[in-house]
Amino acid sequence: MRKLILFLFSILAIFSCSDKKHGKLKGESRNYYLKALSFYNLGMYDSSFVYLELAKEQAFKEGDNLTVVRSLILIGINEYDQGDFFGAQETSLKSIEFLEKSNLKQDTLLSFAYNTIANSTDEMKQYNKAIPYYHQAIKYSTNPENTLMYKNNLAVCLRNAKRYAESIKLSEEILSKVPSGTTDYAKFLNNLAKTKWIADNSYNPVPDYHKALTIRTSQKDRWGQNSSYASLAKYYDHRKPDSSIYYLHKQYEIATEINSADDKLNALRGLIQSNSSNSQRYLSTYLALNDSIQQARAAAKNQFALIRYEVEKNKADNLRLEKENAEKQNRLVRQRAITGASIFLLLLAVGGGTLWYKRRKQRLELEAQNRVKETQLHLSKKIHDVVANGIYRVMSEIEHGDEVDRDGVLDKLENMYHQSRDISHDVEQKTITETPYNEQLASLLKSFAADHRKVLIAGNDAEQWDEISKRIKDEVKHVLQELMVNMKKHSQAEQVVVRFEITDQELKIFYKDNGVGIPQEKSNGKGLANTVSRIESLGGKITFVNEPGKGLNITTVIPL
Repeated sequence: MRKLILFLFSILAIFSCSDKKHGKLKGESRNYYLKALSFYNLGMYDSSFVYLELAKEQAFKEGDNLTVVRSLILIGINEYDQGDFFGAQETSLKSIEFLEKSNLKQDTLLSFAYNTIANSTDEMKQYNKAIPYYHQAIKYSTNPENTLMYKNNLAVCLRNAKRYAESIKLSEEILSKVPSGTTDYAKFLNNLAKTKWIADNSYNPVPDYHKALTIRTSQKDRWGQNSSYASLAKYYDHRKPDSSIYYLHKQYEIATEINSADDKLNALRGLIQSNSSNSQRYLSTYLALNDSIQQARAAAKNQFALIRYEVEKNKADNLRLEKENAEKQNRLVRQRAITGASIFLLLLAVGGGTLWYKRRKQRLELEAQNRVKETQLHLSKKIHDVVANGIYRVMSEIEHGDEVDRDGVLDKLENMYHQSRDISHDVEQKTITETPYNEQLASLLKSFAADHRKVLIAGNDAEQWDEISKRIKDEVKHVLQELMVNMKKHSQAEQVVVRFEITDQELKIFYKDNGVGIPQEKSNGKGLANTVSRIESLGGKITFVNEPGKGLNITTVIPL
């Protein structure tokens, strides 16, 4: 597990620097992320985990994939530190899903993620599966120091996989690139010596071990000294047990100083296996420490699982609330739409009813006026026939008679008196006999015929007008009268043809003459405008085809 811990401060430093390279953290996720780093540096891993989860979820909402990745990578490191290797592996793999491998600016984050996956896989003793991940970490590394660290991790993994030749070759390559006398040089030298000894039991790694230990002591590298003591104790285990016990004690002391529980356990395990006089005491200490570590790690795993559960639960609750709010909003929108539609339909019905009522009233008034006019005409004719003609006959008899028959004249005048007095009663009691509509049209059209002008009518059958409303018939009569008047005034036509046809619930009227057509200055006249207006008021359409010098074709279509 030391592979990553030695590397952690470098990671945190680069994460901070990456803010400058890739843009500062944005929004609320930035505050969560910075708090998580602060808690991690203080060793408060559970608090750090909480804020990393919050940062991840908030960044996901804000669409900030970079902060999502950073949070996931540090969560993976946190899990690795607490011995949750499978969790670290899973979390780090998830972080890669949010990264673009073609984006060079994200290579550093990719290398961190792959290194954590490789270390976790190595800790689970799946060495051959870990090796490809180390290669990926090396591939995407942009920092020379990080690259050497990844290669050293790979060399250790190759040694664990018993691929000693590859491990030795890689370690020698690494060592050649590091200045001697540095802590890195001591670390790589110690690893190389250990691999050579494991590969060949006859090899003596002690000179290299002591060289590495001298450098580490001079540099006050406590973690490095711990590693050197462990290597020396292992080498002397079966060769010089006293020396092995000495170095195990040194390892235990320094592991206690640096508070490395795993290294303390390793030292105690070696002391127990040495069968020294204090083995029983070491066993008690070992068991107590091991129980404490296992409990702490189990508690940490449970705590992380609980934290993640709470975060996911809150997320699920938020999603449920958002869904409920969305459904409420949709219901409100639907209710408003239904209310609006109902109001619209009500207004439409009221408006339509009002319009229908006004039009019906106008139609009834018009029909009443027409009845009055017809009554006046009938009354006028009656007066003319009864009174005027009767008086005219009496005047003729008196004027041309040799003798005036006074009694006879009086009788006739009295009779006319009674007839004239009863005219109003006759009008009220007798039904006015109307001329059939087809005859009215024929009379109207034929009245425009002359010696030099023929008017031909077709399709004017009485039956076809029976089902047509009075309003349409009145308007048709006015339109035809306007067309015929216009023809007589302007067309100089010698022949006029008017044809009527009813098909598909439409009344069609075809007018044609062979006159000069409609002059340009008359095409927008008031008479023709009124004609168009009358047809359009019936929902129909009238089409003029004017051929100056050749005649005029007019097609009228009125829906029934």
